[in-house]
Amino acid sequence: MTVNLLDFDLEGLAAYCEQLGEKRFRAVQLFRWIHQKGAARFDEMTDLAKSLREKLPAVCSIDDLPVLSRQDSADGTIKWLFDVRDGNAVETVFIPEDDRGTLCISSQAGCAVGCRFCSTGHQGFSRNLTTGEILAQLWHAEHFLRKHLKTTERVITNVVMMGMGEPLQNYNALVPALRVMLDDHGYGLSRRRVTVSTSGVVPMIDRLAKDCPVALAVSLHAPSDALRDPLVPLNRKYPLAELLDACLRYLPAAPRDFITFEYCMLDGVNDQPEHAQQLLQLVKTHGGRGVPCKINLIPFNPFPDSGLKCSPRPVVLAFGRILNEGGVVTTVRKTRGDDIDAACGQLAGDVLDRTDAARRLSQRRVSEQPIRFVGAAPGTNKDPQP
Repeated sequence: MTVNLLDFDLEGLAAYCEQLGEKRFRAVQLFRWIHQKGAARFDEMTDLAKSLREKLPAVCSIDDLPVLSRQDSADGTIKWLFDVRDGNAVETVFIPEDDRGTLCISSQAGCAVGCRFCSTGHQGFSRNLTTGEILAQLWHAEHFLRKHLKTTERVITNVVMMGMGEPLQNYNALVPALRVMLDDHGYGLSRRRVTVSTSGVVPMIDRLAKDCPVALAVSLHAPSDALRDPLVPLNRKYPLAELLDACLRYLPAAPRDFITFEYCMLDGVNDQPEHAQQLLQLVKTHGGRGVPCKINLIPFNPFPDSGLKCSPRPVVLAFGRILNEGGVVTTVRKTRGDDIDAACGQLAGDVLDRTDAARRLSQRRVSEQPIRFVGAAPGTNKDPQP
């Protein structure tokens, strides 16, 4: 069985080359050919010794992911469905903008968190992706896009780990992948332009700060534990006070001086003026000094099993206005790729569920309906104390 070189960051590749009796500079050459030039075959790597080019195919490979489908949106968004074996497929989305090209990457086949408003969670969970499967999404997209756009310049300038899965629950595969993205011999991305999104895995936020601090986005979605518990089940393990404490610990190592909080707008659930006021109090007073942050309001993309609806646009704008006037920078995410189901919360792929998620989430939805919380006043029920 051959070794997939996409599974290695540069240090890992150097160690592997050493096992083959090769010096470190050979690893750097290989790394550049793979990630900067998109080489898939060793005979393309013309500055490698001929003897090495002949030796490598017997022991290692560069494994792309088979493409099951590619869809192109009217707005330029591209979505790939990649086969990751054993009946599983994951989705990856490229979002072009005037000043950047963003790739949204999946980290798991499915997701075990089971957020109420996310279609991926309703599919359940099969397995973690390997480092090579995470990186293959970037490798494939970058070099496809260069050919597609007829350019030799880098097309993908930003990576967001916001596809299928909870990245911090696949930590050991995630970190080497991030290091390849940041490495100047790899994709050379800035730490400010690589974002890990999490629903709040507190211990792994602390580890990421030490191991590979990149931009952090936290899926918040509610201003109180009473409201967040049924929306984001992980909140029962790591409630808001613990999560915001972890955000404050992360900031000294972060490449930005703020945390991004993602907030999915759900009609009649978390979108009322009192929720906006509670959210303001939470982020401005937690820990006695508040959490420096930017809030990103996300229009909900409905799917049949959720039992939820998107907040009307005037409600979303009014919610954002309260936050902005309260001194917290707030934006409304522009929906992209919704005509090909590539918008936020729509990624589903195909998952051989090992968690019986469909039945469990259906039961939970019936028992919890209707989710219409006005929200407890700060300091009551389960709200975290400032």
